[in-house]
Amino acid sequence: MATLLFLRTLRRPSPIAAYKFTYTGSKCPNTSLHHRLSSTEAASAAAAQFGNAGGLGGFWQTLSNSQPVGVMQDTLITIHDYSGLPWWASIILSTFLFRSVVTLPLTIYQHKITARIEKIALEMPAIVEELKKEAAMAKQKFKWSDKQTQIVYRRSIKKQWQKLIVRDNCHPMKTLIVLWGQVPLWIFQSVALRNLVYMLPDPMTIQAQIVATELTIGGFGWIPNLTVVDSSYILPVTLGIINLAIIEVQSMTRTRPSTRLQNIANNVFRGLSIVMIPVACTVPSALCVYWVASSSFGLGQNLLLLSPDVRRMVGIPKTKTELDQPYDQLWLKIQQRIGLIAHSATDKPESK
Repeated sequence: MATLLFLRTLRRPSPIAAYKFTYTGSKCPNTSLHHRLSSTEAASAAAAQFGNAGGLGGFWQTLSNSQPVGVMQDTLITIHDYSGLPWWASIILSTFLFRSVVTLPLTIYQHKITARIEKIALEMPAIVEELKKEAAMAKQKFKWSDKQTQIVYRRSIKKQWQKLIVRDNCHPMKTLIVLWGQVPLWIFQSVALRNLVYMLPDPMTIQAQIVATELTIGGFGWIPNLTVVDSSYILPVTLGIINLAIIEVQSMTRTRPSTRLQNIANNVFRGLSIVMIPVACTVPSALCVYWVASSSFGLGQNLLLLSPDVRRMVGIPKTKTELDQPYDQLWLKIQQRIGLIAHSATDKPESK
């Protein structure tokens, strides 16, 4: 760690000199340094407040000081140092890297499980018909009532379904595997970036102050300072639009009629996407850059995995509900959604 700080001192002498000057208590005409000193004191006070708080504050401090968040912080700093990129580009690079390593393989695996479930569902009608015959024979032989027969019949169907699931190793709960990887990753990286911005968990360390100073000049365009909010609201609005696009792409490429539960889920996620806009307006721009990059990766990933060629390349089995020309179908739905062309009752998604 001492070697890393020494090398960073040689590479960026100005921030170090500035903090040495500020630390001695000398009067400094540079207002940005006074602002950073105030930020340091505020961060120290916040850390102390969290340390004394219970409930949500105590939970947040525990999460902020947790080992996964600490590892994420160190990894973000390492990627920034080795890449030599400004912080905004380093955040995007790390986001794409983490999602490529963690969530992309899990998403591909999820699609494989979904395809297997769809395939074994095609075997069930023949099995159901056979079980109906066996139930009718058993009812006549053992003099069962209709209720007893129905109970045995349902148990038999459930047992056969479980056998098919075990045979193809495709338990429906495995379709949630993406959430098991993506949600912790999103939380840990968000908290790690917040820690870097506010110099947590220890705002008085040289390393925390160096990183925070770099973030103040590590932005781009209309957000040169990544430690402050995006007052133009460009990134928060972009985040909301991308999240809504993800939901609509999934909805418009669905080949089967939506169930009531799916419609409710879509509306809930649409609402959350809108709620995230004001939330993003209140957080440092570094977090907004990360959230927009993560959502952009998710949108691109979903569009890429619509392609039949890509699906075959990564080993996702072909199913009857798979679209032959997904991008043409998506463009058609978009045109219908915005009113460029009229809806037609004969418009049906092409499938293999």
